[in-house]
Amino acid sequence: MLITFSKPSKVLYFLSIFFMITINSQAIAIADLSFPFSADSGKYWQYVSDRVMGGVSDGQVSLEQDGEMYFARLTGNVSTRNNGGFIQLRSGVSFENSEKNGKNLQGVRLNVRGNGETYEIHITTNDRVYRGDYYSATFKADSDWTMIDLPFNKFKRKRSNNSKLDAKNITRFAIVAYGREYVSDVSVSTIEFYY
Repeated sequence: MLITFSKPSKVLYFLSIFFMITINSQAIAIADLSFPFSADSGKYWQYVSDRVMGGVSDGQVSLEQDGEMYFARLTGNVSTRNNGGFIQLRSGVSFENSEKNGKNLQGVRLNVRGNGETYEIHITTNDRVYRGDYYSATFKADSDWTMIDLPFNKFKRKRSNNSKLDAKNITRFAIVAYGREYVSDVSVSTIEFYY
């Protein structure tokens, strides 16, 4: 099934659903924010490629199911011709009020599989200086489902190493095949933001 993802602002609704506070004795524990893909996930994600700026990369996103598990699959050919070089799956998010009991979100965890290539997570914040200003971190997607952790302190800001990613400033989250000529085939079943 091929789905064009759109309406990323609806993710805000799901953020409120997944905030879970567990009280155990007198201590308060804050659960991670978990976003497994589901049959309705297509409403909250959007496919974008370098064609919006004259590039020639070609791809698609499909929402697929393996047993009870749903996952998004980003496939295509990434080309750097015409100053291009990306295909991505992205969604708008907000963690403006995510701090709980003095704790901020510390990173993102994904359940992924793929074709052995390296992919990127791009995070855009509300303090970006120009359109291509984002934080990024890489991960390798092998053929078996694997949970990967990407702490926010490992994300690097494009063209600036002086900035630290603050979860409260995040406005967009993207899974990206980027920067070189290759065939993309990466699947993601769950995205968790952890404290």
